[in-house]
Amino acid sequence: MLIDCHNHLGADLLFYLHGDFPYAQQLVQMQTEGGALGVTHWIVFPFVSYVAMDVTRFRSGGVAFGNGLEKIPYAFENRRLLDECQRLFPDEGRRTLPFVIVDPLRHTDAQAAELVKLRAEYRFHGIKIQSTIIQADIKRLAHEGRVFLDLARQWDIPFLIHSSVAASDLWAQAHDILDLAEANPDLRFCAAHSCRYDKECLDRVNALPNAWFDNSAHCIHCVGAVDDLPYIAPRARRFDSDYTNPARVIADLAAAYPNKFMWGSDSPFYSYAAEINGQVVRLISTYEREVAALTASPADVVQRIANTNTRAFLKLPDERLLA
Repeated sequence: MLIDCHNHLGADLLFYLHGDFPYAQQLVQMQTEGGALGVTHWIVFPFVSYVAMDVTRFRSGGVAFGNGLEKIPYAFENRRLLDECQRLFPDEGRRTLPFVIVDPLRHTDAQAAELVKLRAEYRFHGIKIQSTIIQADIKRLAHEGRVFLDLARQWDIPFLIHSSVAASDLWAQAHDILDLAEANPDLRFCAAHSCRYDKECLDRVNALPNAWFDNSAHCIHCVGAVDDLPYIAPRARRFDSDYTNPARVIADLAAAYPNKFMWGSDSPFYSYAAEINGQVVRLISTYEREVAALTASPADVVQRIANTNTRAFLKLPDERLLA
């Protein structure tokens, strides 16, 4: 069994209208590609921008709220995801572990009411947050977003949260996510993207009994480390490994953090291309490269980081879902 713990399904109008890549992925496409590589199960959640935002601003890359096609953040996107996985393609959907996505800042009570309705109709197994693109400080999860902590506690489901260490990212700092984990020891948290290889944060994940990290978009993050790009922890704070070899980095992370590391591809965001400040930035990997970097490790390591640890994080009430 190989569980890919980080995948987006659906479409992102902000990325599409602004001219960025990727901007869409559908369930059957993901499973056809990943299944051929040996992946058997997928944690899935929607893309990040939502139609309750002001979509008229998307072509310029603007992030604004109000004047949307819907009123409640992610109400449309969550239902659309669950419909695809459980009504439109129920056979394929049995191999998915859906997470709903939330905005921790805006209309949180209305979002929570929609999640309660969805819970009565569909199964889902966690809550995803990507607060950078929607410019919602992750610290608001303890304030306006506390209702999501309460629902996660009631339903015994975990959070998977996009993390950053870049000084320019005001919304998703890895240390803020770990502060939330420390303040809520009865809830489970995953900080995505290996905390951008920040060793202090990874060590803190290791010390917290309710925290994990995933290595989603691993190969292009290794490129960022080699090139000292600003979205990766600077060398003084960086986990020590050979970033010219993504498989070596996986092996080193698995050895250093044996029970806290979960493997995920971030499909389709294992690649990213966009025009930034007049220049095209291309960070390109493939699903095949992500899986190859994983399976270069011994079989017992692969099963630990792509199965055992992920199941501990999920804490499914009925593991027959993985049959």
